[in-house]
Amino acid sequence: MSARAPVTGWDIGGAHLKVAQTGESGALRLVRQIPCPLWQGMDRLEAALAAARAALAPSMRHRVTMTGELADLFTDRAEGVTRLAAAMRAAWPEAECLLYAGAEGFVPAAAAAVAAEAVASANWHATARFAAARLADFLLADIGSTTTDLLVSSGGMPCPRGARDDQRLACGELVYTGVVRTPLMALGPEVPFAGARVPLMAELFATTADIHRLTGDLPAGADQHPSADGRGKTVAESAVRLARMIGRDAVSAPPAAWRELARVLAARQSRAIEDAAALVLSAQPLPPAAPVLGAGCGRFLARRLAAALGRPYRDIGVLFTDDPALAEAAAIAAPAAALALLED
Repeated sequence: MSARAPVTGWDIGGAHLKVAQTGESGALRLVRQIPCPLWQGMDRLEAALAAARAALAPSMRHRVTMTGELADLFTDRAEGVTRLAAAMRAAWPEAECLLYAGAEGFVPAAAAAVAAEAVASANWHATARFAAARLADFLLADIGSTTTDLLVSSGGMPCPRGARDDQRLACGELVYTGVVRTPLMALGPEVPFAGARVPLMAELFATTADIHRLTGDLPAGADQHPSADGRGKTVAESAVRLARMIGRDAVSAPPAAWRELARVLAARQSRAIEDAAALVLSAQPLPPAAPVLGAGCGRFLARRLAAALGRPYRDIGVLFTDDPALAEAAAIAAPAAALALLED
């Protein structure tokens, strides 16, 4: 078999840069996720690209998707798409650079300005398109650090009801909840604690990383950004932040009380995802045997979703590779891995 030129797939998010690359065999050889707080400036992306370059083989074929255009660094999505595309072209000026434009397929990065609406936040479509070529019927549940994407594939074809973020929010295909960065105040106005209904403070005192750390479900390496208070990431320190959400200090209750409160909040997050999935499936029913296809660092919630829906669970990582470690990384960075493997 002749050697193939490596293809590099990129997913430029607002908080992380994800990259995947194929080797000479055409199979995945590398997947990475690099912290990239894009809201702090384009220099953060430049630093993340430099870190990625150190691990990559030379590549003249780059495929890019993004959600980072939503960062408030940009005045609107069109500016974000254009500037992010320009950054990729500047980083690899001699290479072919294509942007993923959802149902429209790939477009040259030089056309970013005119294709901005189709390119913006189309990473979910890349994942679904890749998976649908290998598995006919499924409910994709890509649960990441910040958001959840839900999408039906039927008969080997992705069947999105929405294309833009506003449309996808309205039909349940985009749920703004993730297992790391979501502020806990987004999970409800109040919580049961010590026999009372206590309001959650409308402050960024703690995030979902804290509750999933307390329950023991947060995957190692999933939380790559500073904590809400800038302090450590032990179970005890997460309890301090959680206690602050209800106006308490952690020493005011035993550790078991904070673990139980974390469990309650985690269950609420699961129910929000389940409700959205029910909405999606009510419009586009699937056969009972069609699985929930889990992606993202929050796949533990995708497994719970499958159980709640009475469906089998399947991990998207096995569709990318039979290497367990690489499959784990690819499942977390599914859009980037999909772009590295998709045909133009």
